[in-house]
Amino acid sequence: MKMSLQLKLGQTLTMTPQLQQAIRLLQLSTLDLQQEIHQALESNPMLELDEGTDELHAKADAGTEQNSESNTSSDEFSADRILNTESYEKSDNQQLQDQDENRWEDHIPEELSVDTSWEDVYQSSYTSSSNGSSEGDGLDFESRNSATETLQDHLMWQLNLTPMSDPDRLIGLAIIDAIDANGMLTSTIDSIHASLIRSLDIDPEEVVAVLHRIQQFDPVGVGYRDLAECLLIQLQQFTDQEITPAIRHAKIIVKDHLQLLGNRDYAQLMRLTRLKEPELRDAIAIIEGLNPRPGSDIAPPSTTYIVPDVIVSKDSDTGRWLVELNPDTAPKIRINPDYASLVRRADSSTDNNYLRDNLQEARWFIKSLQSRNETLMKVATRIVEHQKGFFEYGEEAMKPLVLHDIAEAVNMHESTISRVTTQKYMHTPKGIFELKYFFSSHVSTAGGGECSSTAIRALIRKLVAAENARKPLSDSKITKLLEAQGINVARRTIAKYRESLSIPPSNERKKLI
Repeated sequence: MKMSLQLKLGQTLTMTPQLQQAIRLLQLSTLDLQQEIHQALESNPMLELDEGTDELHAKADAGTEQNSESNTSSDEFSADRILNTESYEKSDNQQLQDQDENRWEDHIPEELSVDTSWEDVYQSSYTSSSNGSSEGDGLDFESRNSATETLQDHLMWQLNLTPMSDPDRLIGLAIIDAIDANGMLTSTIDSIHASLIRSLDIDPEEVVAVLHRIQQFDPVGVGYRDLAECLLIQLQQFTDQEITPAIRHAKIIVKDHLQLLGNRDYAQLMRLTRLKEPELRDAIAIIEGLNPRPGSDIAPPSTTYIVPDVIVSKDSDTGRWLVELNPDTAPKIRINPDYASLVRRADSSTDNNYLRDNLQEARWFIKSLQSRNETLMKVATRIVEHQKGFFEYGEEAMKPLVLHDIAEAVNMHESTISRVTTQKYMHTPKGIFELKYFFSSHVSTAGGGECSSTAIRALIRKLVAAENARKPLSDSKITKLLEAQGINVARRTIAKYRESLSIPPSNERKKLI
């Protein structure tokens, strides 16, 4: 093999650390961004929360000679705390403090400058809340740190209070372990018996007997093996004085004809049960009042809180829609002028390099935050301008919109728009929506125009809500109704949109009035 040198020309894209940080902050959600800011405040001594410290420094500068000496010693303490050194002279600190602190950046070496147009104090376009983020962190302390009781814990507590023999208690433990969060028994009686037969001399009937006792625990119906058993257990809780003809009919339907009820085959139900329509309606009302997943009430799913990044409101005087950043999304931060003033020109000591590196990182971080907010405002403003009909009239007035449209309007790449609109939320008079909600494909209309898929879903929901419950609209009928409005949509597209709205088919929506 002959070795040789070759010269090739090519183009490569190299991302600087600053650009990588800006992209990473851009795609963070509000909660993740707050955590990132808090981590930066803890790791970088140059960053601090901006809580009106300028006024305090102004008063200190106008103080007496005694206050100046106190400030000098305070600065020495700050330097010792950060660098653990006494290499800085009092005269240097005193001279720096006597100058206007708003001009502290003039004393930083030129090699530190990343962009002279940067503002070292991060002034957000909004005013932080009066309480501040640090105070708000503890408001929900009790709810965030309280222990959540699971269904197994709830059943174990009742099992310990129930008098039974030691073998039965071991059987009860095995049964409770096999119950899922909804309250359903996920293992068969045979499998539970097989797991206990090595340590206990029991029969499968004993496992069933203990299961029946657990099924009387709170919540009633827990430990059910199928839906019919779950509903029957709850129906059997009615006392003799409470039992009505409707309850007796409900037991018959659940025990023998639950499949027909699920299929909404009311004609067949009335024929087999020999019930009249009013009697069937009363029995169905009893069944619909039962809980098919009793265990879900004990440990409900955790609530996810959404903090909107953008707030949209309408100016009552001009009628214009206003867009502003949410003041509670992130705390205001700035560079600590005291620590930044400790950076000395032409000093290559370890301590000075440490301060210089942290100062540069702090400026990068502030610039990235400012860039994130500016990009978010640009994108949100364009979305509001394009979807003005939605804010005025609702979902039915939504216009088609894709990422390319916004990217072209704000002169950015589509990948940037995708990062901005992911996990970012907008608070509007219509509710809170993710920015991606306003993007949707289009469907051609009879007049040659376009209709948003979101608007079509809203029309489907509106038609289904107004339909006759005895004769629900089929997908074909909805297609014809939309065609009458000039919207040409295939039946399979209607079925896809209907399923995305969690609307069952017409045969399952049929009801007795």
